Amino acid sequence: MRKQNLALAVATSFVLAGAAHAQSARDYISIVGSSTVYPFTTAVAEQFGKANASFKTPKVESTGTGGGFKLFCAGVGVQHPDVSNASRKIKASEIESCAKNGVKDIVEINIGFDGIVVATSKKSKPMALTIKDVWLALAKEVPDSAGKLVANPFKTWKDVNPTLPATKIEVLGPPPTSGTRDAFVELVMDHGCKEFPAIKDLEKSDEKKAKAVCQTVREDGAFIEAGENDNLIVQKLVANPNALGIFGYSFMEENLDKVQGETINGVAPTFESIADGQYPVSRPLFIYVKKAHVGVIPGIKEFIAEFTSEKAVGDEGYLSRKGLIPLPDAQRKQVAADANNLKTLAP
Repeated sequence: MRKQNLALAVATSFVLAGAAHAQSARDYISIVGSSTVYPFTTAVAEQFGKANASFKTPKVESTGTGGGFKLFCAGVGVQHPDVSNASRKIKASEIESCAKNGVKDIVEINIGFDGIVVATSKKSKPMALTIKDVWLALAKEVPDSAGKLVANPFKTWKDVNPTLPATKIEVLGPPPTSGTRDAFVELVMDHGCKEFPAIKDLEKSDEKKAKAVCQTVREDGAFIEAGENDNLIVQKLVANPNALGIFGYSFMEENLDKVQGETINGVAPTFESIADGQYPVSRPLFIYVKKAHVGVIPGIKEFIAEFTSEKAVGDEGYLSRKGLIPLPDAQRKQVAADANNLKTLAP
């Protein structure tokens, strides 16, 4: 017991030393994480830097949601970031990883909503897609006419659905470290596969295998991982009008001169259709704050206040002009109150 207490005391002293070192060694907020949330957080950081002469403009890096949580959860102290952007909720496994490394008090802030679009070049003829079509085009294995799982045989969109064009299936999308990829799998792949009786039957007998069939993306060149750089996907869509790309609505909004969002299940991705829940592929966006760094790294509380202010995330806020879909009024006020009180996730 004495040895355990000694070990705990030593560990605690390292954490405190790291925090104290942060106070003298870093005078700006360090933010990592989602490429989707990056432009919103960057806008807030710039506004915060201009409005607060006492604080430096925060440093924002785009690492992907999963990569951001790895950095965020690595520990407390100057060498670890203060905030992580995320285009999905933090996973239980990530909370456990944080806790193991001494990051135990985490403030979760839902900043608004975004939609995931399947986009094409403005030069392309629009495609009316369904979630079922997208799953059939991208799944590694699909049921044949007898319900048996086979390697995906589809080469063109017309193979998937006779009403679609006979163009080669070529979809540019995010890597597994991306929150957009996680959300796309959950909202499109998981739902698309459930439209097949063979998958429903498999789920009853082998849930784990059914989940793998639903979520595993083909690796034969039809789906191309484009990294965390959404700009690269836009460039490739412009260069190849037959290709499709997967990214956040907010990014499409910034590039409407070059790309268009395809309808999914008959609904176009618009600000209104995402806000009212009609568009089927939408998700909440978050930032996560390390409470242990508040009061040590200067400006974190003030940054939270800016990010949750009506002028930032309100219906007429500057982030809505960048494509963020605001939360409903009552929810937005509650989120702001909880965030400014540094309410942490339940253990």
